[in-house]
Amino acid sequence: MLKKERYQAFVAYFSAHNPDAETELHYSSPYELLVAVILSAQCTDKRINMVTPALFGRFPDAESLAAASADEIFPYIRSVSYPNNKSKHLVGMARMLMDDFGGVVPSDINALQKLPGVGRKTANVIASVVFQADAIAVDTHVFRVANRIGLTLKAKTPLAVEKQLVRYLPKETLGIAHHWLILHGRYICVARNPKCEICPITWMCKYYEQVIGKRK
Repeated sequence: MLKKERYQAFVAYFSAHNPDAETELHYSSPYELLVAVILSAQCTDKRINMVTPALFGRFPDAESLAAASADEIFPYIRSVSYPNNKSKHLVGMARMLMDDFGGVVPSDINALQKLPGVGRKTANVIASVVFQADAIAVDTHVFRVANRIGLTLKAKTPLAVEKQLVRYLPKETLGIAHHWLILHGRYICVARNPKCEICPITWMCKYYEQVIGKRK
């Protein structure tokens, strides 16, 4: 299957079978999503959704979070990965939001990346989910699945994966394609022992063709 054909097949399949894919993080405002995505680094969405209700109850906006100390935030997020660093990042992020952006989450990817705890992946998530920007965030799931099924070729870094996906995916699908790849990687195309036996897209998958097919 040619690369163009694989992309067309990927978009056609998921457009038909998961047209409303979205983040599994729970949030009700750009501020809450920003906090949740910062917390989700190297942690599961399920765990983040367990801790954020109490966190948002205590710190409902950037102003209240900016007035807190890392020590005050820590007890609310102690069960997530790297709680010490993330507590500091959240305080720094909230204070910069208040000082530089009037408490409003910016829509610009470069501006977002100035915030403590916000890398390119997080910035792309916020830009695409909240502001419907034509951007795609590459996390571990997206990186793995895109390479495994053959959407990307010899892409050894998240940025390389992002550039190839942006180049070949229809612009209007970038935001939702992020969720297609994450959900597929989270539940079927897992890191170890991918569940090829229940995968609905083996017919377009380069890994299945080259690895699983040869075993049969």
